[in-house]
Amino acid sequence: MTTGRALEGRTAFVPGGTGVLGLAIASAMGEAGARVVVGSRSAQKVDAAVSELRARGHEAFGAIVDACDKSSVETAFAEAESLAGPVTILVNAAGGNLPEATAIAPERTFFDLDIDALRRVVDLNLFGGALVPAMVAGRAMAARGIPASIVNITSAAALRPITRVVGYAAAKAAAANATQWMAVHFARDLKVPVRVNGLLPGFFLTEQNRFLLTKEDGSLSERGRSIVAATPMGRFGEAHELGGAAVFLASDAASFVTGTTIVVDGGFDAWAGV
Repeated sequence: MTTGRALEGRTAFVPGGTGVLGLAIASAMGEAGARVVVGSRSAQKVDAAVSELRARGHEAFGAIVDACDKSSVETAFAEAESLAGPVTILVNAAGGNLPEATAIAPERTFFDLDIDALRRVVDLNLFGGALVPAMVAGRAMAARGIPASIVNITSAAALRPITRVVGYAAAKAAAANATQWMAVHFARDLKVPVRVNGLLPGFFLTEQNRFLLTKEDGSLSERGRSIVAATPMGRFGEAHELGGAAVFLASDAASFVTGTTIVVDGGFDAWAGV
């Protein structure tokens, strides 16, 4: 992927930047010239991600953060700015699913789902994956009044509910709605140049969905084969393929783009199946 140096001199804060997709996006930001601060609840994952980014030649830092907890985000955001300078790019990459919140008949139907697990999934993908970090970073961005960008990572499940992942799909749909709401709020109500957009991955293999899409031997599950068959490009996405769209949304090339979502799904949503 080639992005030039579209983000030269800027600082990007990426909660959830230690996961498969978050790390790929952080790397793309670094390749485009940004200083990158990745965040996670796990110090071990943060250290590993920072080491990998630095090995690729990027200026990278890490911060411990629970994206669902406002005080934790405030502390991590302050640390990010102390390490790398004023944050003008926020990528909300925190998210995921839990087996206990996934309806797989006959062993676990919708009626048997764990309510606490459902709440955790909604909390992670809506509050942690969109609202809470945007509240913290958005306040600082709005106060400065300089161009800034917030990118929320949604999902193909936000467009059309995907079977089994009921809590995840509902939360991602809410995050997509919140993305549009925030875009209007910053531009119309606050009248500040803070843009808010979504980046919607189709099906990529991650730590959270691997149990659904592959078997223990690494081959595709029946569900995985169905998804590939329903994707016109005939494969899962590769994490690095999100980078160009993410950099575009964060850059001046998207200066009049807010309240929209870029879909990176190999044609999955475009195809009706016939």
